Amino acid sequence: MMNMSVAGLVQTSGVAFGTSGARGLVSAMTDQVCHGYAAGFLAYLASKGLWQPGNKVALAGDLRPSTPRMLSACALAVEDMGGVPVFCGYVPTPALAYFAMSEAIPAIMVTGSHIPDDRNGIKFYRPDGEILKHEEPDILAQNVYARAWPASGMATSLPSLAVREGIVEAYVQRYLDFFGPESLRGARIGVYQHSAVGRDILVEILETLGAQAIPLGRSEQFIPVDTEAVRAEDIALARGWANEQHFDAIVSTDGDSDRPLVADEAGEWLRGDVLAMLCARVLAMRIVVTPVSSNTVAERSGFFTRVERTRIGSPYVIAAMQAALAAGERQVCGYEANGGFLLGSDVRNERGVLTALPTRDAVLPIIAILIAARGTSISKLVADLPSRVTFSDRIADFAPHRSAALMAWLTDETEGEAQINETFAPISGAMLAEVNHIDGARLTFANGQIIHLRQSGNAPELRCYAEAENQTVARDLAKRALELIGRRF
Repeated sequence: MMNMSVAGLVQTSGVAFGTSGARGLVSAMTDQVCHGYAAGFLAYLASKGLWQPGNKVALAGDLRPSTPRMLSACALAVEDMGGVPVFCGYVPTPALAYFAMSEAIPAIMVTGSHIPDDRNGIKFYRPDGEILKHEEPDILAQNVYARAWPASGMATSLPSLAVREGIVEAYVQRYLDFFGPESLRGARIGVYQHSAVGRDILVEILETLGAQAIPLGRSEQFIPVDTEAVRAEDIALARGWANEQHFDAIVSTDGDSDRPLVADEAGEWLRGDVLAMLCARVLAMRIVVTPVSSNTVAERSGFFTRVERTRIGSPYVIAAMQAALAAGERQVCGYEANGGFLLGSDVRNERGVLTALPTRDAVLPIIAILIAARGTSISKLVADLPSRVTFSDRIADFAPHRSAALMAWLTDETEGEAQINETFAPISGAMLAEVNHIDGARLTFANGQIIHLRQSGNAPELRCYAEAENQTVARDLAKRALELIGRRF
């Protein structure tokens, strides 16, 4: 054994904390890197009195080819730190979180979420929920004992993992107990399975609630389904399935099944923030926390007592929910533009209590909108909302130095506003009204149109979120803005 700094490991590997967890190329996420991050996480928890040697640590992962190796490397770290690894299988991130929080033990999820499978990641949970952004520096500051690794950083042997039973059953029962076995009786739902880790669990939950669930598009190769930037082929698939098979809805999730994707009866995919906002309404939430990138329909709808905006990333949403609860608020929830729904407080109905689950969940918003659409349609629910549409797009391989140059240009104290008007006012048709720098640069124009630009926290991409009065205008805003930026930067 030798002493190792987690921060030093980050410097040599390039694997750093992103928006939510550590993310990097699979080639960089060696056994040594995974082991070091997991050991540093447990050392941090031990320093705060939240875990100690001899206690359990829950682990799970998604269906990427690199995930089993990385899970074993994390399990080795748990053992080296004196802990007991509890392997929960290949299950959704919220299913792992629900189990770990019920047991009051920490958890480690190996997943790259929606990004391509040449990358992967590790997400960490305290016994009471996700680690927050202010805790990341303390994890990086840990010095932990590490093995004498080969130059490759790959272990000669890793522990085998036996699956702990009952994880999926408890997650399914959570929704059955609250919504009831007849809540979706008669609904015909297509389930786009692709390579989502929760693909069979989602079918099981829908059928348990009484729906007819028809599996679609299952793939044994990993498909990077991004619920914020739906691929053209997935748009075509949903429309084709809806036309041929006449579903009430088509549902899906991203790779680790914590972000939902729902299409209406015509096969048109909903924006995640609209879906999650409707979920909040179904659950009668009063305080809604959501990142600055989410659609302003939340405020315009008048459904909620307060809508609070944060930086992008579930840790920021969770921190704001915690602050609201500490201030005495009740009926608190959060959601992201990707549709992931975070339940900050318990919800009660005549059947019982749906306990808080303050981490992204895909199942709850899917069930909520399917129930809300009983007797009507999903398209009608959306059509009744204020006419605000968001379209998101991205430039792949947009290096951080290019993003830094763009943000410096947008925030120039002397020329910034003039440069924004000169560049973007012609495509918006109005002059700049406001710039919000909570996360990136969110440009609001006098006609209410919005162009929001930011560097992805999970991959070398520039994200653009455009909001306007209809889909055509929003799409045109995003695409033209990215074309201009691509040429200039």
